[in-house]
Amino acid sequence: MKDLKQFYTQQREKHTTHLQEVKKRLGLLATVRLAVFLALVAGIYFFWGASFVFGIFVVGMALFLYLVARFVNLKKEKAYLERLVAINQTELEVLERKFHHLPDGKEFLQPEHPYAQDLDIFGRGSFYQYANRTTLQQGREVFSSLLLDGYPKDIIKKQEAIKELSQLPEWRQHFSALVGETQPKVAPKVVADWMKNHKTVTPKWVGVVTPIFVVLSIVWITLAVMGKVPESLVLVWYFIGVGLVGRYAKSILSFSVRVTEAQETIQQHQRLISELEDQQFESELLKELQHKLNVEGGKTSKVLKQFAHNMNMLEQQYNLIVSIFGQGLGLWSLFFAHKVESWVATYGKDVEEWFSAIAQFDAYISLGNYAFNHPDHTYPELVESGETVLTAKAVGHPLVDPEKNVLNDFEIGKGRFCIVTGANMAGKSTFLRAVALQVVMANLGLPVKGKDVKYAPVRLLTSMRSSDSLADETSYFYAELKRLKFIVGELEKGDCFVVLDEILKGTNSVDKAEGSKKFVERLVRIGATGLVATHDLSLCTLSDQLSQVENKYFDAQIVNGELYFDYKFKEGICQNMNASFLLKNMGIVD
Repeated sequence: MKDLKQFYTQQREKHTTHLQEVKKRLGLLATVRLAVFLALVAGIYFFWGASFVFGIFVVGMALFLYLVARFVNLKKEKAYLERLVAINQTELEVLERKFHHLPDGKEFLQPEHPYAQDLDIFGRGSFYQYANRTTLQQGREVFSSLLLDGYPKDIIKKQEAIKELSQLPEWRQHFSALVGETQPKVAPKVVADWMKNHKTVTPKWVGVVTPIFVVLSIVWITLAVMGKVPESLVLVWYFIGVGLVGRYAKSILSFSVRVTEAQETIQQHQRLISELEDQQFESELLKELQHKLNVEGGKTSKVLKQFAHNMNMLEQQYNLIVSIFGQGLGLWSLFFAHKVESWVATYGKDVEEWFSAIAQFDAYISLGNYAFNHPDHTYPELVESGETVLTAKAVGHPLVDPEKNVLNDFEIGKGRFCIVTGANMAGKSTFLRAVALQVVMANLGLPVKGKDVKYAPVRLLTSMRSSDSLADETSYFYAELKRLKFIVGELEKGDCFVVLDEILKGTNSVDKAEGSKKFVERLVRIGATGLVATHDLSLCTLSDQLSQVENKYFDAQIVNGELYFDYKFKEGICQNMNASFLLKNMGIVD
């Protein structure tokens, strides 16, 4: 923790120092720029009529425009440094467990998901809120989809990618800071869909005819100046050009609007792709993502730069000089609209994959950041699906304050079911969520809170929170039954790891005890592996009937008249419940 705090503090101070220098240079540039402008005006005023006044104007304007360009670049650098300072400040706050102001991802929550709602994957205080550092909207979507993907696959590849990114903290921050350079108003998906489905508005002959038309315009003007042809010919030629452009003007203007909307999105991704092209990766997954950014015959960043250039030239159609001379003598709008459309025809089908690759990099950078921030975590060693499903020492929940986190060893074999009893507030639910979250994180390729972790990849199913619904006319009990039916149905599709917390809460105690026993018996017969927490000690008798069932518990003790929890996972059945003590201690009963 000290090393992490030191790293982020040093990064913040380094960028803050640089930021202060840039601010000073900006102030100086603003002063110099004003002085140059005033000197230019004064020079023209005092030396008006002199032979060298034109030289003063040219030199003064060149210097002024250089200072303007330099000022714009420095402003970009200032904004970039401010984002880097903010990134490191955020990490320092999260190290202090202050992360509830970050995006919580509640828009991605799926209430019927196999585990998301039970494990606080999204929402205030969630794993998403704690771990997510994505900066693109589509990156957030990918990150959430990775959290929700319950099917374990390519775990080794994911681990290697996350390990590699975790070792590039400064590059990760640089990439994330670059994302904020532009804030596109149009989503990448909208741009990609438009490019895939765009119907051409300019005729095919434009690419060939326009250069010839421009050459002829120059010829006619030259001959007219030399007196070889009448000036009226140039005028007629001009109106022919205006007529050709006017014929397609409505379609081109509509097309230009779409191009302008896409411009910032393209610009943002062009800069990010350029950055990724220059970065060397070793892990297979990152190489695959990088390969998606390739095009034949050159770099994708250059291809996108070419598109941006053509877009900028097309936008010059609104320039007064271009409108007066460029359209009639050069078919300006037709030509550059055709150039943009030619690009779309060639590369438009690939844009979606480029955007997708960038989004996945954004998501995996967050995962790499999480791994970097948790050096105490362990990458699970994957084992064949045999006797072991999950075994680990020092298991804990990553969202619990490290100073308060009590760690426990845990081991469960395939087809085994563990019944966990314990007093209220003894730590049953937190431990169940810690184990279940280990499965989610392991499937993601992340390191987990534990040591010597061995894991046979498996799907996760949970039933820990059910809720009634007035809108759907669903009672609490019926909602829970639907959830249990869903679990049974999923188990019939293949092996799963099941985590249950106090099932059948919506019925009377006798019915609940009998129903819970029958349900656990069915899970065991199916061959499921998992955990069930309960206050019902009668459920523990299943271990006498079924060899696959074992009993564990969390204890509660009264020490010096106060309730005490050690939060230790123990073998056996809990005998000390605490409801009566709490009722008396709080003065609710005598």
